Amino acid sequence: MNFLPETSPVPRKYGIAIIANDRVVDWLLPFLESYVTTNATIPLYIIPYDDNMARTRRAAEIYGAEVVALDSAELDALARRLYPFNPGHRRRLRKLLALTLPLDEVIYLDVDTIMLRDFRDLLGHVSAGRTDFLVACYVMDYIYNSKYKDYDFLRDAFSFNDGFFVTSGKILSLQDFYEVISKDERIFHRVRARGGLFAQPLTNFVVHRRGLRVLPLPECVPGASGESFYKAENVTFAADGPRDVKGKRIYFCHWPGIIGLPRRRVFDTIWHDHARRAAERMRSGAPLHSPLEVKP
Repeated sequence: MNFLPETSPVPRKYGIAIIANDRVVDWLLPFLESYVTTNATIPLYIIPYDDNMARTRRAAEIYGAEVVALDSAELDALARRLYPFNPGHRRRLRKLLALTLPLDEVIYLDVDTIMLRDFRDLLGHVSAGRTDFLVACYVMDYIYNSKYKDYDFLRDAFSFNDGFFVTSGKILSLQDFYEVISKDERIFHRVRARGGLFAQPLTNFVVHRRGLRVLPLPECVPGASGESFYKAENVTFAADGPRDVKGKRIYFCHWPGIIGLPRRRVFDTIWHDHARRAAERMRSGAPLHSPLEVKP
């Protein structure tokens, strides 16, 4: 009798991605401090927003993150085409380069965020046709205008804030964005919300046009909360971290779209603690660690 040798499954590669530059370094440093506090074993990749990166690169060296050099030419061309009158903001689409990282699964986060728990709980749930795109929760604002109701594929779509998502480049790729816009650019412009919005309506539109299955955290991660808003109320702080009004675990806090730095809300003290420790690390200049592969 012949027996085939036992083989171990190839470990999946996971990572976290953000987009940053020196202009947002006041947000970047608390984020990095929260990262090493909660998730230092998951590789972190920083996508350059532009070439203003001197302080960002120094922070990456200290915190063990990798500043990635990715070809953005085609994506930048798409941004110019979609937003010809907004040269200062259309680079926000570069967050989509997270889909090109050499990973089986990627967590994307906006830089105006702090991580509050171990994100390994959030990995390993993405599966084609079952959970294509994992988000925090459903949102209604800042995605489409009222004309979205004219289209079957948008009418009942699960809309989301793209400041956090988990997916795989094998499920959603940049090529999907190019193909969807090539075919449906007129529809996109007809339905997208205006008012300083760039990546968010586009990400939603492509995900919805592709018919991907979008699920919120609570449906995939037992005990997880979909809460992440900096204005959250009735938050409690247990020994293992913050919980929402129903006692569910809050994984991160996001300050989307605000101009000033955090002040007097429930997560602001934590943000300022991270900012203070980050400033001390930057002054000392001592590197912390090298990124490690994670196997949830």
